[in-house]
Amino acid sequence: MSAAGQRVLIVDDASLVRLYYREILERAGFQSDEALNGVEALEKLLLCPADLLIVDINMPKMDGLTFLRTLRAGELAIASIPVLMISTEAGASDILAARTAGANFYLVKPVQPEILIRYLTMLCGPGPGDPP
Repeated sequence: MSAAGQRVLIVDDASLVRLYYREILERAGFQSDEALNGVEALEKLLLCPADLLIVDINMPKMDGLTFLRTLRAGELAIASIPVLMISTEAGASDILAARTAGANFYLVKPVQPEILIRYLTMLCGPGPGDPP
């Protein structure tokens, strides 16, 4: 599987968290972009769709669950972008809410770099030349 050329939109209101993810992603060969909340993320996705999303739950203007429900309810091609939701919320009800909203995977902060890359690589699917 290959990260090369895969564009990840990081949706989190915390600048240090976005920086942490961006550095990990770029070292692994991903391209990255950032949004501060769900509203900004939707605007960015309409202008330039991403291949993968990392989304926090707790954000101003539009939280991650509302963003994800809005994204999945749309009829545009962006509605099917794979989503890795990462939050400090660790309860079973939080994980269920994220999965119900359309998250592909859910991780609890803090996430170790190798775990983040492992999940994003799974969401990428096989790259050219990789076995099916």
